[in-house]
Amino acid sequence: MRISGRESPHAPGTALLEVDSVSAGYDGRIAIEAVSMRVHAGQRIAVVGPNGAGKSTLFKVLAGVHRPAAGRVRIYGSDPGRHVCIAYIEQNADLNWRFPATVEDVVAMGRIARVGYFRYLRRADRAIVAAAMERVAISPLRRRQIAELSGGQRQRMFIARALAQQAELLMLDEPFVGLDADAHRQLEATLGSLGNTVTVMLATHDLGVAERIGRVALMNRRLIGYGPASEVLVAERLAEAYGSNLRRIDADGKQYALPDSHCDHGVPVGVAGPVRMRALP
Repeated sequence: MRISGRESPHAPGTALLEVDSVSAGYDGRIAIEAVSMRVHAGQRIAVVGPNGAGKSTLFKVLAGVHRPAAGRVRIYGSDPGRHVCIAYIEQNADLNWRFPATVEDVVAMGRIARVGYFRYLRRADRAIVAAAMERVAISPLRRRQIAELSGGQRQRMFIARALAQQAELLMLDEPFVGLDADAHRQLEATLGSLGNTVTVMLATHDLGVAERIGRVALMNRRLIGYGPASEVLVAERLAEAYGSNLRRIDADGKQYALPDSHCDHGVPVGVAGPVRMRALP
């Protein structure tokens, strides 16, 4: 998880997140192109699209850890690097899992952005850490070594760390990858329990998850659709996003769309993790 730098005041009357014609890439290669969107506090948004669509790049730009080549991002009216209210949980967390740290140790790291490095946590900080673990139901694991955690427990620990940070915007990159069905359902329930107190954006290949979240950003380098799932996850837009990697299946008198995986030079690309079918009109 990345924690943004300095505190910046929130400009009154502004959206939590404004993205204006943002393009970004690596080594001269464009990963996202002219993406624009506005996100208001309390919304829950699924960012979907095939591998290579630019979902991770978008999150890094929004978190202020990757500079866009063009366009601008504003969090409550100012640059994202000036906010500590952003929490970005990467797909491959940069954490040494062999380090002898407990769940509580990692969750307490969320207070660093608020109190600063090399400072002891006060009683109030410890109370915030305890409340964050309770909120995502990992209090019984507080003394467990992080190496002993399952994939789902790790994800909930990172969410607790974001809550301890008092993040207002939580971005999760493919949080369901590698989880079994029970852990998948539990993580969905955890995210649902946050209500509108935290704005959540998550990248996922699972169209079923996206449909349940309700608001969708459909991408393939550029933004193909943004809005309610019922308006974005439709046949024409899905075909535009996934191209030949979209299979259509007839079942129970309805047509479903299933993003397919394929191999490119022997390397599997496309869908990762559990994928559910999306009914088409």
